[in-house]
Amino acid sequence: MGKVIAITGKGGTGKTATTAMLIRHLKNSKKGFRILAIDADPDANLADALGVKVDKTVGDMREFMQDSRFTASPDTDKQALFEAKIFEILLEEDGYDLLVMGKPEGSGCYCYVNNLLRAIMEKTAKDYDLIVIDSPAGLEHFSRQIFPDLDDLIVVTDESKRGLTTGERIRDIAREMGLKYKDLYVIVNKITTGRREKVIENASSLGLTVIGTIPYDESLAKFDLVGDPLTGLPDDSLAVREMANVVGKLGL
Repeated sequence: MGKVIAITGKGGTGKTATTAMLIRHLKNSKKGFRILAIDADPDANLADALGVKVDKTVGDMREFMQDSRFTASPDTDKQALFEAKIFEILLEEDGYDLLVMGKPEGSGCYCYVNNLLRAIMEKTAKDYDLIVIDSPAGLEHFSRQIFPDLDDLIVVTDESKRGLTTGERIRDIAREMGLKYKDLYVIVNKITTGRREKVIENASSLGLTVIGTIPYDESLAKFDLVGDPLTGLPDDSLAVREMANVVGKLGL
């Protein structure tokens, strides 16, 4: 299995935008990484940020797998059918594959979808050099051991002390749950000019390692405003340039 990177943080901090910019950089790398991007957030915004259209999700697969016509047939090779359904929902893009969790239809809980996602991960993870997960706010997915052990857990926050405290809480909860990861890093998003040193100082006082400080970027704000995919950001974008620094610090 390749390197597994999970990106988390409170809603509104730019978690999905950060994930999209990371994938943008990695897929354009000349290193030829085989990349699996996973949108594990039920809000499913990563595809839009990457500029791709998703027709089928793990949530859709749940409906099929629970359909009585499927479960009632004793002659069906269910393992082969399961693998075929994986390929149906796995979106193959230039430089990466994308898997979207989506939402279950009806009033059912996410338990079955989570189990499907775990089974898919067990089947596919070994085929990739890098797995990048846009995770929901909170650590429920990790507590249910849906994903394999992480190499890097990245918390996206704003520049406020309260935002950094969220990173501290996530770290402490991860330890309490016994979540296995090698390194936990913080990326501070939309940082204001002149505040970087203070933010790093605040993070250090909480025992957090800041791996990136993404400045407010007018070009990124314009892309977000009109809904353009962030893969189209120019190379000289302040956010894109800082993401290149992050990738270097991750050893990629």
